[in-house]
Order: sequence, then structure tokens, then C-alpha cells
Amino acid sequence: MCNLYAMMRSRAEVASLAGAMRDRNNNQPPQPGIYPDYPGPVVLRGEDGQREIRDMRWGMPTPPKYLEKEAAKRRDKQYVAKGKPFDWDELLRMEPDKGITNVRQTEIKHWQQWLGPKNRCLVPMTSFSEPDQVGGSLKPFWFALSEDKPLAFFAGVWTPYACVRKIKTGWEECEVYGFMTTHATEPVITYHDKAQPVILTQPAEWDLWLSDAPWPEVKHLQRPLPEGSLVVVPPEAKPERAAETQGSLI
Repeated sequence: MCNLYAMMRSRAEVASLAGAMRDRNNNQPPQPGIYPDYPGPVVLRGEDGQREIRDMRWGMPTPPKYLEKEAAKRRDKQYVAKGKPFDWDELLRMEPDKGITNVRQTEIKHWQQWLGPKNRCLVPMTSFSEPDQVGGSLKPFWFALSEDKPLAFFAGVWTPYACVRKIKTGWEECEVYGFMTTHATEPVITYHDKAQPVILTQPAEWDLWLSDAPWPEVKHLQRPLPEGSLVVVPPEAKPERAAETQGSLI
């Protein structure tokens, strides 16, 4: 799954290309490394139907059953072993949710609530990275539409979300996003054969993804670009930290 990408073009270029009329943060510098839970620009339709750009945090809500497993582990270690009483619902509510970066299996009920028109979005990008799992080195390889890394968009989803993202910050209300993935093709599959992001390159695709069309009419867009549409490119200036392993194909 993709847990690192770059967005090196200006917000003005994003707004012009995507037809966004409003931007809540016009002064964002280029982003050579966007990681899970980092803020990233997202293009969506506002309540009045106009397209706008907002900054959101990368990572959709984790399915509750996965949080329950982590909560159960903590409960066993911290409460049962010590014989302390606890409130299960409160424990689960306060379980940190780092978020799920990638959405693949749209037949899962958890994801279906965000596949409709009001929750679809475009995530601007210029390149993305996948670790070399095929060769086993886990070296990050970067991919773009061409060597000059033009602007394109991941097919994304977003939602308002209230949760504990990190224990040190406690309960937070935020807007979060993720993007669709699909089966891998060349050249990605040479290094990472599990999946790759869904990238939309044409205005007609952007318009359809942000339209009022129900999911059955847009789900065909969850597919890889034709073989050879991507190229391997050098990374941008070294990002601030190593990529986290958060994310999922669920």
C-alpha cells in the first residue's frame, strides 16, 4: 500500500486544474514527503456545490473490529492483570486510531458509507512511493506520470472524524482522507506487487468522481492506469522521517 507521496506543485495550479473556486490555505509550500496523519490538500465539493481545497489529515477511520483487537490487548495487560475495573465502551472510544491510508475492498460495509458523492474527493500528487517488497530490500521506489512529475490526482474519500489520534494529544475533531488502491501493474508491480494507488489523469474522470453519480456509476474508475503510464523517478529532497507502516488494503 502507498504510505508516502509528494505534492510539489502550487496550490494555485491545483485549483486551476481541478476547477476549485476556494482554498482555505493558499500559502502551503511544496510537500516532498506526505506521510500517514500528515496534513495534505484535498479537492472536494463544498456544501454549495463549489469545489474547494482543504487541508485534511491522511488516514480514514479504522474499522471498529480492528480497534477492538488492540483495545483487548491493552485491557489484558493493563486491567485484567492488575484486577482493575474498566468501562469497555470508554476504553474502546479512547483507543488511538492512527487511521487507514488506503481503501481497496469497497464491498466491505465500513467503506461503503463514504463512497457516495458527498465523501468523494481528489488528492493532488506529483509522485508516490512504494517499498521494494518483491526484491525484499524495502528500498523506496518513486513513481510519476513522467520524469517532470506533472500534477495528477488520487481518487480519494474523506470524512469528518472525532477520535484519539495520538495519546499525547487526546480527543480530537478533524477531517481525514484516504485514497483508493487497485491491483499493481508495470512498473510498480516489479517492486511492489500487492497494490498501487488509483490515479485519475483526465478532466472527465475528475468531474465524474466529484459528480452526484452514485458509486455503481463511478466504481469503474477504481482501476490502474494502462501499463507503462508510470515511470520510475528520483525522490524529492529527503523527507523528514522514515515512512510508517500504517495503512491497509481492507
